[in-house]
Amino acid sequence: MESVVIIRYAEIHLKGKNRGYFERVFTVNIERALRGISHELHRIGGRYLIADFRQDCAEEILSRLSRVFGIHSYSLGYLTENSVEEIYCAAQIVAPQSGSFKVETHRADKKYPLTSMELNAEIGAKLLSERKGLSVDVHAPQHYVYIDVRENGKALVFGSFLQGAGGMPVGTSGKGLLLISGGIDSPVAGHMLAKRGMTVELLHFHSYPYTNEQAKEKVIELSRELAPYTGTRKLSTVSVTKIQEEIHAKCAAELNVTLLRRFMFRIAERVAKREGDACIITGESLGQVASQTIEGMTSSNAVVSLPVLRPLVGFDKDEIIERSKKIGTFETSVLPFEDCCTVFLPDFPATKPKLSFIEAEESKLNVEELVQNALSTLETISF
Repeated sequence: MESVVIIRYAEIHLKGKNRGYFERVFTVNIERALRGISHELHRIGGRYLIADFRQDCAEEILSRLSRVFGIHSYSLGYLTENSVEEIYCAAQIVAPQSGSFKVETHRADKKYPLTSMELNAEIGAKLLSERKGLSVDVHAPQHYVYIDVRENGKALVFGSFLQGAGGMPVGTSGKGLLLISGGIDSPVAGHMLAKRGMTVELLHFHSYPYTNEQAKEKVIELSRELAPYTGTRKLSTVSVTKIQEEIHAKCAAELNVTLLRRFMFRIAERVAKREGDACIITGESLGQVASQTIEGMTSSNAVVSLPVLRPLVGFDKDEIIERSKKIGTFETSVLPFEDCCTVFLPDFPATKPKLSFIEAEESKLNVEELVQNALSTLETISF
């Protein structure tokens, strides 16, 4: 009998002849998540097992697995021979000393001599005879003893299913560049695309010295908090200070944010193409702020050829906050350090700007020179 962590994958089983590719990426992601913890990763049929780890590392392993996309569920349990005696030994460890319980068996090995019901009855009866504080409740038990009889003469015994992160393994759906600010929305957007298997790279725009170093550190911390989900280990930053100063000096005040967003998209597209990213990702939600109207989004899209993905477009703020808390970025996002979009913010920003008006105001600027100047400030921060 051996202590193991049992992993079951999510949508990968739907991939037919391509399943092998998804399983290989899935395996790499599990190993990456467990880097620094001594262990062995094995495969038994449709299950992955983490074995040969120190028992005091078990909780850390479970914590890290909770952020690996592609996992449907996982359990801390035991790998045994499939004899009734060996299964019962493991069940004794898993079962409680008192309270109601139920034994539930799954047989991947259909040639096993006992049916699921027979094995349930056999193990349940042995536990009842040994522990007088136990009672059987097949409808609403307080505890479970799960038995999974596999095809290779082995069985898995465990007491609970922990919900996995779901989705697809990161790295199976291409690469995208997330425009990450210091706010609540963009980290949630990056998390959602990573859940669909996309490798998410990060780009942050800052306006130093109008924004301070604490604002930058806040975004670095958000990037670190996203990393267990996305696998990202670097953050690119670009200064848009000169761009904002030029817009503020030469263009209609109500278009400050709209024009800045168009420059951000131009810069993001060039960074994305340089890095091999197939799309730009933003945390925009329709109607949330003045620049996130359909007219504002259309204006930004007009200056790039890459697709722009907005996974939060139909979410309200409460839904986004709930997800932010769930993934662990909320507390950092609400720290009081502002990003570049708050610099030179007009009193009455345009909510439905006409593209002809935007282009006329933008013609007052040397667009290409400003883009090149901004790109020259690009910095990569590894963490």
